[in-house]
Amino acid sequence: MKMLVALLLLLAFSNAVKTKGEESDGQCDHKLTLEPRPHSVSILEFGAVGDGKTLNTLAFRNAIFYLKSFADKGGAQLYVPPGRWLTGSFNLTSHLTLFLEKGAVILGSQDPSHWEVVEPLPSYGRGMDLPGGRYRSLINGYMLHDVVITDSSDNVCIEDCIIDMGYDAIALKSGWDEYGIAYGRPTTNVHIRKVHLKSYSGSSLAFGSEMSGGISDVHVEQVHLYNSFSGIVFRTTKGRGGYIKRIIISDVEMENIYLGFAATGQCGSHPDNNYDPNALPVLDQMTLKDVIGTNITIAGSFTGIEESPFTSICLFNVSLSISSGSPTSWVCSNVCGFSESVLPEACPDLQSSNPKPSSACLSLLHVNGKAAFL
Repeated sequence: MKMLVALLLLLAFSNAVKTKGEESDGQCDHKLTLEPRPHSVSILEFGAVGDGKTLNTLAFRNAIFYLKSFADKGGAQLYVPPGRWLTGSFNLTSHLTLFLEKGAVILGSQDPSHWEVVEPLPSYGRGMDLPGGRYRSLINGYMLHDVVITDSSDNVCIEDCIIDMGYDAIALKSGWDEYGIAYGRPTTNVHIRKVHLKSYSGSSLAFGSEMSGGISDVHVEQVHLYNSFSGIVFRTTKGRGGYIKRIIISDVEMENIYLGFAATGQCGSHPDNNYDPNALPVLDQMTLKDVIGTNITIAGSFTGIEESPFTSICLFNVSLSISSGSPTSWVCSNVCGFSESVLPEACPDLQSSNPKPSSACLSLLHVNGKAAFL
């Protein structure tokens, strides 16, 4: 099946410190302002032609080589006017703004000879066996997994996307076992909205299982998850360390999904035998609200770790239409939380004896349609 791979530019905004009670519009509501560069040139000055047929690789390379000289002088901007600019590979440089005017499209050449083979690089992990050749191109993708992987990143906006993938459509991660713990850079302040996600063998939206640096303060809203094995999944295992906390997911439409929600503490392998089996992950303060689902086989499966149970899993206003012949609606162990207005009724582990949700359940609130970090 032919897959369309969208290159998503994740724009990083300046860090914003949130104090208790401060209201936030979310990363996707920030208006991006570009600091003017003291030097600017147009790709036209280097002989580029935007007709969609002329190869402009040399023009881009020459322009960027020239602009490198301004790195210690405040940086520079390469302006690309409207047109279809066919090119092979070129490398960007530090202190450079690549500015694409409205109507400007950079086209990747389909000729393999225009893509140089890089020097041999070390390979990590266990590898993957696939039928046919091995590909590393983002022009044509075959058997690709995890279209958007946000790893150890902060202040991220992902919005207005349609992603149809074989495995996880969007995955948030932050390092693997002892290496992620040592590096210690979390994924935090992430805003995802107005996305349509499909994953026939994985999850539409996934957290982990590589999360040893921590994942926190994630706001997901106005999402459509469909024709997927699972909708929203939190993954981890012993040895990861780290945390997943302060997550709010709201205004979700699900359809034709086998497993609606899941959180598991028994998922993922280890890079080597040097990981610490006593490094237990923490999953805490995850709120799912305003969810409608049709043709769902299993509503949710929450299986925590005995030595480190998952806490403050909170469900509000969730209505799932379970398909006929479903073996069970909910599976829960080593978890605790709160549920209100949930159909089918959540498992006892998610039905607190307290008639009111704990403050931990409400660590992220919608206030007049906005998210507030408490």
